[in-house]
Amino acid sequence: MISAVSWVPKGASKSSPVVAEPPSKEEIEDILRSGALGRSGDSEEEEQEDMDVDTSKEADEVAHALAAAEALSNNQGDKSSDFQDIADGLRELDMDNYDDEDDDIELFSTGLGDVYYPSNDMDPYLQNKDNDDDDDDEIEDVTIKPTDAVIVCAQNEDEVWIFEESDDGDSNMYVHHDIILPAFPLCTAWLDCNLKDSDKGNFIAVGSMEPAIEIWDLDLIDEVQPFLVLGGLSKKKKKEKKTSVKYKKGSHRDSVLGLAWNKEVRNVLASASADKTVKIWDVVTGKCAVTVAHHRDKVQAVAWNQHSPEVLLSGSFDQSVVMMDMRSSAQVCKEWSVTADVESLAWDPHSEHSFVVSLENGTVQGFDVRASSDSGSSSKPSFILHAHDKAVSAVSFNRAAPNFVATGSTDKMVKLWDLSNNQPSCVASQNLRAVSMI
Repeated sequence: MISAVSWVPKGASKSSPVVAEPPSKEEIEDILRSGALGRSGDSEEEEQEDMDVDTSKEADEVAHALAAAEALSNNQGDKSSDFQDIADGLRELDMDNYDDEDDDIELFSTGLGDVYYPSNDMDPYLQNKDNDDDDDDEIEDVTIKPTDAVIVCAQNEDEVWIFEESDDGDSNMYVHHDIILPAFPLCTAWLDCNLKDSDKGNFIAVGSMEPAIEIWDLDLIDEVQPFLVLGGLSKKKKKEKKTSVKYKKGSHRDSVLGLAWNKEVRNVLASASADKTVKIWDVVTGKCAVTVAHHRDKVQAVAWNQHSPEVLLSGSFDQSVVMMDMRSSAQVCKEWSVTADVESLAWDPHSEHSFVVSLENGTVQGFDVRASSDSGSSSKPSFILHAHDKAVSAVSFNRAAPNFVATGSTDKMVKLWDLSNNQPSCVASQNLRAVSMI
């Protein structure tokens, strides 16, 4: 199941991504001490007890089989030789010492000791005339051209895939590389702020079932740790039968459901959470700058206005949409009530006053901020689009052509709508049988 997608602008990726350096010995020891690689809930003592129990059980089974074979051998008369053979075979295997290593035996040895070849050219096993061609193919596979289309795709194996589609005339989409995540990803946002003391970067922010927001460098391959983590758990302490959780300063307290990067103020990232709050982060310092709690339920989506970069929309499961001016101490400018839980939001890139909201009941509602009253709570939508039979999980405007909106639903349908008339009409639809969107 695909949970989120984000486009990477053409030319933003390095042509030859760098393979990340493996973690140092100290970093590996820190990871091991943290218990991140161990089984959750099991202590080292519990694991050792399980191993001891398994070993004891195996020894008992071998002893029981040997005793049974000898008993049958004594009681079967002429057939006793068959059972005696079984007993002799069990003794020969010596299962009690089966796992003991023989120090005199060198496994996988040819008897040449420590012989090695000073260079690969002298090694007969590496004399492959096609090596150069293979290397060229590998380099071509990882090279990203400025004209290639790159998509970051989060899916349910707790990892992020980076797809590349070559622009050489043939449709050739494949997984360029992947990023393994510690938790199920729920949302993504691409950002190019200068986190590496350069003019622009190539990063992806990932929200998940955890309270932390991870920011990964897309120009690194085989990286095992995020470039930056916003919020999250500080540490866990076990006190008798209870576990106390301590969060980092400014962190969300629940899953991160939505992310939005401010393209004008490039160091600013907004996040929506199941803890009913919206947070504004400075990704350069890694700190939370503002926490907003205007909703009564989980906040599902956030979106910055491209024409007024200080204006932020947020939508919640309390069936409301709030517009905030982040320059104002009062923050809330207007509020709208909708007919179902909010799934996603989108500002019209061709109009600074219009936005759409997709809902859990299959409808899309459009609003004009100029038509609302000061409170905004009683304003009616400018249009209501009965788009799908199930939840409309995604909505997106066409930046190149005004009045065109695409919708995606849990009914596995994608539809294109023309909003130029008073009555929006569906101009195209596609049944995505192999994809389940959320």
